[in-house]
Amino acid sequence: MKPNCFYNVIRKTYSRRQPETWPGKTTTIALVKKVPNVRKIAIINQKGGVGKTTTVANVGAAIACLGHDICLIDLDPQSHLTLHLGIEPDGSDHGIYDVLTDKQPISSAAMNIAEHLWLVPASIDLAAAEVELVSTVGREQILRDQLANEQLDYEFVLIDCPPSLGLLTLNALAAVDEVIIPLQPHFLALQGLGKLLETISLVQKRINPDLKVSGILMCMYESNTRLAGEVLADLEQFFEAARSSDTPWANAKIFKAMIRRNVKLAECPSHGVSIFNYEPNCPGAKDYNAVAQEFLTLNQPGSCESGTTPPEEIETPATDLPAEAEVAADKPSVSPHADESASVEASPVDVTEPTNEPTAEFSSDNKPPAPVTEPTKESPAELGQ
Repeated sequence: MKPNCFYNVIRKTYSRRQPETWPGKTTTIALVKKVPNVRKIAIINQKGGVGKTTTVANVGAAIACLGHDICLIDLDPQSHLTLHLGIEPDGSDHGIYDVLTDKQPISSAAMNIAEHLWLVPASIDLAAAEVELVSTVGREQILRDQLANEQLDYEFVLIDCPPSLGLLTLNALAAVDEVIIPLQPHFLALQGLGKLLETISLVQKRINPDLKVSGILMCMYESNTRLAGEVLADLEQFFEAARSSDTPWANAKIFKAMIRRNVKLAECPSHGVSIFNYEPNCPGAKDYNAVAQEFLTLNQPGSCESGTTPPEEIETPATDLPAEAEVAADKPSVSPHADESASVEASPVDVTEPTNEPTAEFSSDNKPPAPVTEPTKESPAELGQ
């Protein structure tokens, strides 16, 4: 395998040409209804633990703090977004389950939890929705129709998707115009990205022609590791090569702001608040504030061209840190149980400069990563019915 094996992993996973039609399948798809003046974005990755819920909660809170009305939809039966924002997912209130199964209006299911911020909660009942809707015609488009059936008073709708590519995720992809993919800079995460892009391409062709990938957000990023730098470089190479292609990710960009690994982001859900209410001066709050401001420039008139770095005037949060805290925030986090030798090995490495020796991952003494299994030619069952 070539040195840029991460790039090859993604390319190999989705490079197979999708069939224009599926033999033996006949599907009638209604035209997508547009909700004017509302940006609808799905935060999606079928791999768990990459930061989807944390991103929805904190980007949503940051956008609300900037004075924009935003509604968050928890589409995950685990209800982690609901818990993150301090709501008990006991099913006692109307939620997204009622929206999908009983056609409850979005506005009546949404709860105002802060100024400019609303939440449509989830409960464990949502896990039964796929079974209950199995015989429903057009079940992949229920959420889209519910969003289109009323005039929403929000500027943004942000959907937290479950870690799967089932019916709930297909509902989200059919309902939104944009997809943002949080990604951890690991080899296995790239392997899953290829399958996810293939699914997004299928949904665009069969259900939602306006669907596109707006951006890739790096989460739990550790700039002092060589692996993170290699993954980021291969992602940039891949998306740059797709600029002239007719794919949903042709204009996708990698967010300049990246979410560093920060323990405060893991602590705040247990308190039922966003990072801005829990520890507004921590590096995690600074990162998500920068992401929110960069997010507001995506696909807007006068914004930077997709795929390029955002304007330099994007500011970090307006919080004054003591000098000692500023220094600590810029240092890479090291486990308190790590020994001195581990700390030396974790010192920053400039991954942008070429070296004459092959990296440890791709040296001649090591075997290359296992080849990626080609994706099956069968599409998700939900799309074909």
